[in-house]
Amino acid sequence: MIPDFDQYLSEFIDNAIREDVGDGDHSSLSCIPADAMGKAQLICKEDGIIAGIEVAKRVFMRLDPSTKFDQILSDGTRVKKGDIAFRVELHTQKLLLAERLVLNIMQHMSGIATTTNKYVRLIEGLHTRLLDTRKTTPGMRLLDKMAVKIGGAVNHRIGLFDMIMLKDNHVDFAGGITQAIDRAQEYLKSTGRNLKIEIEVRNMEELETVLNHGGVDRVMLDNFDIPTTRKAVERIKGTVETESSGGITIETLRSYAETGVDFISVGALTHHVASLDMSLKAM
Repeated sequence: MIPDFDQYLSEFIDNAIREDVGDGDHSSLSCIPADAMGKAQLICKEDGIIAGIEVAKRVFMRLDPSTKFDQILSDGTRVKKGDIAFRVELHTQKLLLAERLVLNIMQHMSGIATTTNKYVRLIEGLHTRLLDTRKTTPGMRLLDKMAVKIGGAVNHRIGLFDMIMLKDNHVDFAGGITQAIDRAQEYLKSTGRNLKIEIEVRNMEELETVLNHGGVDRVMLDNFDIPTTRKAVERIKGTVETESSGGITIETLRSYAETGVDFISVGALTHHVASLDMSLKAM
């Protein structure tokens, strides 16, 4: 079952506030009157794709329901240095409490969206779609995957629960490819689940075993070079979906996509990104 995003976001924000605040924001409590009101604006300090504005609004509203949120830009907008994403007005103590949490979320999400968009633009006009992976920040997976979509790519499975992915260790521990596929099929039948099955292959011999046996929806070509990927895609054509994964960089992405593979998954979209610089400044 896919997590309820609204509930997930509420719990995420509450946990993040609890982590930061402890028994009180003593810096603000010591020098800011409780009834003081403050205004601030989110300023982009770097070019990129902005993401997390909707989440930021939820943070402010969670801390101060009387918040006035003037949204200027939308998630997915290409921004340049100096652009203002939103202006906000609320109780100053709450504004200062929210500041770092909002920046942490938005800088992180915007970094993912910006990186993702760079990859997506490299394969424009081709059949291939770009996928993320489970290489996400613990506790932030849905936000990471939201940022990937904002950047223009496609989410792979959300977790271990919404697809069967038979990777090399599953195959080896199960005793082989056919055993792993058969047991996965039996499991789905016995539990009444309707999940797609993807299997990873490491060479053309394993691919032939999968194609001769059947029973899967997608084949992942793991660490195949470009010529072998092209050969594998041609062999698979018209039978099951194809996915390339492993060692694919921004320099080789287009060449892999030109083989005709259906999907390319890139872990670097979420685990190897730099945050997009921005600041929340008083007005």
